[in-house]
Amino acid sequence: MGIPVVPIVARNGKGVQELMAEAAEVAKSGKAPKKLPIFDEKLEAAIGEVKAALEESGETESAWKAVKLLENDENVAESVKPELKEKAAEVIAKSYGAGADLEAAVADQRYQYISKVVKDTVKKSAAGHVETKSDKLDKILTNRILALPIFAVIMYLLFACTNSENFLFLGINSPGIWLAGVVETVWGALTGVLEGLLENASPWASSLVIDGIMEGLGAVLGFIPLVLVLYLLISFLEDCGYMARIAFVLDRIFRRFGLSGRSFIPLLQGFGCSVPAVMATRTLESEKDRKITAVLAGFMPCGAKLPIFALFVSTLFAGSNQTLVTYSLYIFSLAAAVVVSLLLNKFYFKDTTSNFIMELPQYRVPTLKSVLIHGWEKVKGFAVKAGTVIFVSTILIWFLSSFNLGSFNGSNAAANEDGSVMCDMNDSFMASVGNVIAPVFKPLGFGEWRPAVGVVTGWIAKENVVVTFAQLYNEDVTEEYLEEYFSQYSPEELEELGFEGGIYDGEAAGDIYAEGVLFEGGDENALPSMKDDIKTRAAAYAYMVFNLLCMPCFAAVGAMKRELKTWKETGKAVAVQMVTAYVAALLVNVVGGLFL
Repeated sequence: MGIPVVPIVARNGKGVQELMAEAAEVAKSGKAPKKLPIFDEKLEAAIGEVKAALEESGETESAWKAVKLLENDENVAESVKPELKEKAAEVIAKSYGAGADLEAAVADQRYQYISKVVKDTVKKSAAGHVETKSDKLDKILTNRILALPIFAVIMYLLFACTNSENFLFLGINSPGIWLAGVVETVWGALTGVLEGLLENASPWASSLVIDGIMEGLGAVLGFIPLVLVLYLLISFLEDCGYMARIAFVLDRIFRRFGLSGRSFIPLLQGFGCSVPAVMATRTLESEKDRKITAVLAGFMPCGAKLPIFALFVSTLFAGSNQTLVTYSLYIFSLAAAVVVSLLLNKFYFKDTTSNFIMELPQYRVPTLKSVLIHGWEKVKGFAVKAGTVIFVSTILIWFLSSFNLGSFNGSNAAANEDGSVMCDMNDSFMASVGNVIAPVFKPLGFGEWRPAVGVVTGWIAKENVVVTFAQLYNEDVTEEYLEEYFSQYSPEELEELGFEGGIYDGEAAGDIYAEGVLFEGGDENALPSMKDDIKTRAAAYAYMVFNLLCMPCFAAVGAMKRELKTWKETGKAVAVQMVTAYVAALLVNVVGGLFL
């Protein structure tokens, strides 16, 4: 090969200093490296033609860029003049046919060269092939029968560590939930301090800081421990070599839907939270796979959508098999993902194919430093990008739901005893918006303003749908109703729900009812006025389907913008989700109305 060869172990730094020393010596010598015969004559001729065009244009590193352009590397293509990219496409069409993908050919010829060099230079023992520990593990972990059940168990353990209140059936919180509780406790204490400091401030200023800023930041901070634990565990599985195996196992299944096996991991994460699911698409090498998977991740029933299902199933499907209704929504999300993937591949990416090239590394124990670095980088991106979007959007929704025209012409201040310029949500700009958009949802069976507002606030965070319903249907949640409802609980049960000392507190009852009862679907008689706005079970199911498939929360949209790079591409992805949600909900309401 004409160059020094230095063995290294990158994960623990062994041999790295020797490598750097040899590299410095080679650089000082000024001796040009020997050209290695890696590629065949046909590919070398194509590389030479593109290289010549690059050199004429004044580009440096022309040989390397020529190979990357033939591989259709996005970053290199964006860094050179458009005519050079067109030249590479002409060379490919002339030598291999229009639209040919040379990425696999380049990789294959590189591996062939490596194999030849190893065969000519490395001496092996006479004992022949010795089965390694990785080979033995692969016989089990990639077994045609055992691979998927083992993967299901590993993923269960991963999500159990992340987001379980009954960790491994031990009756304790998982590490993710425990850390989230610590963060929420600290943030709640800080919010309490600010409430005390703002006690004499004007109502709107206090509401802005507490309901707008603190609530917006709190929503982001509450996610961070879950994301941190999830990514630390995923980084461990990636670094130890297991994720490469399961992507290989699943590739054959996903290939039928136009995706590669790598897409499964982001989609699986979508069952926990859409934000890390979208962020995980960055591991997909194909631009097509990244775009499609980012869209499909929003279809998955994340944990924030479960309170919507719990509320609707418990109140509007009383007497039915509620477990089956909830389970059907999970199946519906998967079916929608398959259909949309097939349609996008057929009509939007019809001329695009993606190769699945992956080297299966040896199994190894990852270093703590490597796992922490990977986990921190992903969490930092989530906190900065997604946090900015949800923070701003929460303040916007606070403004729209707290003010109306009367806030600015003095009528609210005159009508309110405390002189506040704020208004009830029913009279706010948000209610006006709801009345404007409500007719859009009429064909879906929920064309009243309050369910429409629930959809809109759900774009901030899906949990907001249930909270919004509790606020907008507050005529059903009277002090008398709350007192009667909680009278059925013992002091121990009241304390478990959140009443201090197990004593009923009328001031805290509203929040506890919304968060501890409605969120869990614990009251079959809840919000009877809601049944006047959503009159049929078909309409109720359509409402759940729409919230299941429509644009996810703003935090997830922020993550989509980060991964898809431009607002144009993000807008396209959101448009696909909204159209899918509308069409699916329409079909449910029309067809379901014949049976439900």
